[in-house]
Order: sequence, then structure tokens, then C-alpha cells
Amino acid sequence: MESQIQIIKSLIEAMLEKLSVAGEIEILEDTECVQFVIKTKEAGLLIGENGQNLHALSHLLKRITENEFKKNNLERIQFLLDVNGYQAKRIEEIKNLARMHAQRVRYFKKEIMMDPMNSYERRIVHSVLTEYPDIITESSGEEPNRCVVVKLFL
Repeated sequence: MESQIQIIKSLIEAMLEKLSVAGEIEILEDTECVQFVIKTKEAGLLIGENGQNLHALSHLLKRITENEFKKNNLERIQFLLDVNGYQAKRIEEIKNLARMHAQRVRYFKKEIMMDPMNSYERRIVHSVLTEYPDIITESSGEEPNRCVVVKLFL
């Protein structure tokens, strides 16, 4: 796994250099995935409006790493690209919003359709609401307006 981490780190460094953005890369490892947190004063440029630039950079990085891993016969690893903790804060916001919607569904006994989200954010909602045995979730709609519907399990 160390070689995969070094490959990803060097790819991020190359991306930052091409974008002329100064920053340091902090690597956080846990059991589920490896986080690469870019610490920079130019976070706004990398994050973009509503995280769109960060999402695009992350997608691009994942495609490039897939090719590098195949070329070097390495196993894929799960990783997350973050800038100044933006993703970590966003994930917590999504989890809290999902829990709040679950409570509302329980109280009002009506399903709630959440705002459109990307697939990663929807996965977070589905995952966090598995803690509630009386709540079910399903994705609805077409990209880019796909959203999560939170319902009571009857």
C-alpha cells in the first residue's frame, strides 16, 4: 500500500504544480480509506463553487491513479482527496442532515426527498441511515439531479 500512496502523492504534487498552486499534502490513513489533504492558502481555487472543482480534481485523480496502478500491477486502494478539511466538514454536514431527515420522517410519517447529490454524497446518506432500522433510503431521478428519498420502513 505504501507504493500506491506514494504514486497518489506524486500525482497530486504534479497537479498542484501544473495549476501553479502552492500547498502541502497531509496523508491520513484509517481502516476504510486513505485521505490526502491539501493544505493551501488557495483553497477557493481548488474547491470551487459548492466543491465542484474539488469533485472534478478528485475524479480526474482517480482515473489517472487507476491507469498508473494497472501499469505497475498494483492493487487499487480507496482514497479521498480533500482541501483544508472541506470534504470532512461536508461529510459531517451530510450525515447530520440525513439524521435530521430520518427524525422528520419518523415524526411526520411522510417521505422526504433530499436535494440532488453526487453519487459519493448519496452513498454517505444511505450508509449513515442504516443505523435506523425503521428507515429506508433509495436514490431517485436522473443525473445530475439524482437525490435520496428517505422513507419509513413499514
